[in-house]
Amino acid sequence: MKKMSIMAVVCAMVGGAAYADFQPNTPQAPSPMGGFVGGTENIVTVSQVKEMRDDTPVIIQGNIVQRMGDEKYLFQDSTGSITIEIDRKDWRGQTVSPSDTVKLYGEVDSGLFKTEVDVDYVEKL
Repeated sequence: MKKMSIMAVVCAMVGGAAYADFQPNTPQAPSPMGGFVGGTENIVTVSQVKEMRDDTPVIIQGNIVQRMGDEKYLFQDSTGSITIEIDRKDWRGQTVSPSDTVKLYGEVDSGLFKTEVDVDYVEKL
């Protein structure tokens, strides 16, 4: 009798452990792709950008006033102007004129003799 009781307890433990590892085969809903919403954006000025290190992420707001060549433009805010580079895909179908205010998301491209902003996203305001 004692052996039967021990055998029943061992079977219950093995069966319980096997059941605990069981995962139902139900598809998981994909998690929405998104990011942080809220807070404030840290918009910097052209004069601040000129003092920043290479590859620093920046957001600048002002006007694109002139085309300077293939994908190069002159950007201006109240503190000065700087050369920016915007790849064709980063316009995202928007048309911008010098009178339009834009917010540019990108990173500082700092060299020995010049500092530019490599733009990743253009937002027309």
